[in-house]
Amino acid sequence: MKEEVKNLKQEGINPGLAVVIVGDDPASRVYVNSKKKACEEIGIYSEEYALSAKTTQDELLELINMLNEKKDISGILVQLPLPEHIDEEIIINAINPKKDVDAFHPVNVGKIMFGNYDFVPCTPAGVMELIKESGIEVAGKECVIIGRSNIVGKPQAMLLLHENGTVTICHSKTKNLAETVKRADIVVAAVGKPEMITGDMIKEGAVVIDVGINRLENKKLVGDVHFESAEKVASAITPVPGGVGPMTIAMLMKNTVKAARINRES
Repeated sequence: MKEEVKNLKQEGINPGLAVVIVGDDPASRVYVNSKKKACEEIGIYSEEYALSAKTTQDELLELINMLNEKKDISGILVQLPLPEHIDEEIIINAINPKKDVDAFHPVNVGKIMFGNYDFVPCTPAGVMELIKESGIEVAGKECVIIGRSNIVGKPQAMLLLHENGTVTICHSKTKNLAETVKRADIVVAAVGKPEMITGDMIKEGAVVIDVGINRLENKKLVGDVHFESAEKVASAITPVPGGVGPMTIAMLMKNTVKAARINRES
């Protein structure tokens, strides 16, 4: 990415990312800081808009409209969750789809369904990059995703489907979860429940990707997978922290660079 940003600048294209954070959620602050640090590291210009929790929806919409028009900003990221009095859907819909580096806008979500997308949500994109870089073949494999969120579960299913995986999505109403997971050659856990997936649910030799990040009472960070027991049976497994998290940030940088090209051409 560093190399690509350097080349873009030689072409006269300067990628710029605006990160908007509303309120003082500690986890959001950690994410925002790591995004800013990644921008510095690879040479992307970044702006941060830290707004008070009392910010109104109209004030936030006004800021987004300004950023949509701002020439030196190629990507806009509004850190979720937002305070309860702000409608996330309205805010996401207000972002110019060509600057939507989180790929949450309905236009970008629709493009993922068809497979002709510009941007992919950063976490599922990071998962696909991990699979690809590890030389793991998806075609024909049984892929089980635990969690059906718009941010991870659903787009993850589409991306694995585009790679010819046979995809099952499990959720809170799934019966026989353990049996379904046991069939999987590739497991993606994105449910937000600490260490819910244990080694006895994993098929021998399966690939296990843990998207969850949960803080236990003793302050320890763990994933949705019980790492120690799953590691014994999996052929490949991601740790928490340090697995999918850094990939998510890297994919945000990738989307920002892509947005800089798209906005230059339009």
